Amino acid sequence: MTLLQAVRPWGGALSDVTLSNGKITAINKHEPGTAQTPPETEVVDGRGRILLPSFSDVHVHLDSTRLGLPFRAHTGSPGIWPMVMNDRAHWRYAESSIEERATHTLGMMIERGTTRVRSYAQIDADCGLERFEAVMAARESHRGRCTVDIIAFPQAGLLLEDGVVPLIEESLKQGAAVMGGIDPCQLDRDPVRHLDIVFGLAEKYQTPVDIHLHEPGELGVFSVDLILERVRALGMQGKVTISHGYSLGSVSESTTRRLIEGFAELDISMATVAPAINTALPLRALTDAGVRVGLGEDGQRDYWSPYGNADMLDRTWQLAFTNGYRADELIEHCVAVATIGGASVLNADLRLKGISDRPGVAVGDAAELLLVDGETVTSAVMDRSADRTVIHEGRVVADGLHLSAGFTPRNRAGAH
Repeated sequence: MTLLQAVRPWGGALSDVTLSNGKITAINKHEPGTAQTPPETEVVDGRGRILLPSFSDVHVHLDSTRLGLPFRAHTGSPGIWPMVMNDRAHWRYAESSIEERATHTLGMMIERGTTRVRSYAQIDADCGLERFEAVMAARESHRGRCTVDIIAFPQAGLLLEDGVVPLIEESLKQGAAVMGGIDPCQLDRDPVRHLDIVFGLAEKYQTPVDIHLHEPGELGVFSVDLILERVRALGMQGKVTISHGYSLGSVSESTTRRLIEGFAELDISMATVAPAINTALPLRALTDAGVRVGLGEDGQRDYWSPYGNADMLDRTWQLAFTNGYRADELIEHCVAVATIGGASVLNADLRLKGISDRPGVAVGDAAELLLVDGETVTSAVMDRSADRTVIHEGRVVADGLHLSAGFTPRNRAGAH
């Protein structure tokens, strides 16, 4: 049992929160000096900090990170295929192995408040299953600190190189939890065959689907319509996520409305990385329609981009900033998206009820929690204090940006 003393759920009144068997079991008004602590209870001094649900990073590439390594100049050129080739030219020659880098980055994510993760693992003719196995190893190193679902991800397409589909299938046999897809028209240039493979393997292995969609304007809408068609025909409502969708809001108001209505009808979720664009489907409209939306860090200081720092609180600030939000309600909504919104992408039984919904810290909720310093939730997003305590399954797993004692991972970046 764990007792969180003097905490403020979603910035509210001082409370004492009891955790047991991985759940929140009681919330009582904090009365200094009157608490009766049962034997063998771990007591956490909340010191008036804000209690939030922990973060859910539902779009991260643990297999490409360079966090913890020396900074290097960006060498990629625009476009998906040139970026794939740039990564391919360099990933083997980093200062430490992918397993070490993924393990180090996942540890940083946990230290900063993330306990639910959906990570891509690139599988292609160049790397085979090596990157998938590295993400599997990182997950094992941090077992007990967070949950990690791994996406079998054909970053270089399913059809452009020989042997990719059997490798993808092998990863699903070995424990990949999600079937990935990418740009059915623009990359593989055969959207019907691409989606037939993606949905066919998902149906065979009973996994959800997550499709990267970078395609512009009408081309992206065309791919989405093919996805909607398959979800409806296969009865896969609640099991499909579209990631990015950068240009889906750029075509027309009527198309934007139609896509949002289609996502709501078929319970298709979206994952965003808070890009600095104004052509995505609007966050507030998605929430108002009941569409599940989660947030992720994407690549982190890798061969694609110098951005990313393993901190979902920082990415929450970016989500609010890129949406132009200033009101407390909307900034708090970004926190809800980054926490329970992401959890709802992983589990369709969860969902935000609207922009004013502040779930995840009530009796009966999973004890996936974060304590963070701040006067209000909005100020916590603005200040991004290092004074954080992270709780997974009712147990403290990190404090003050350090993993808790007894939870030392096997590998850290640069360690041998």
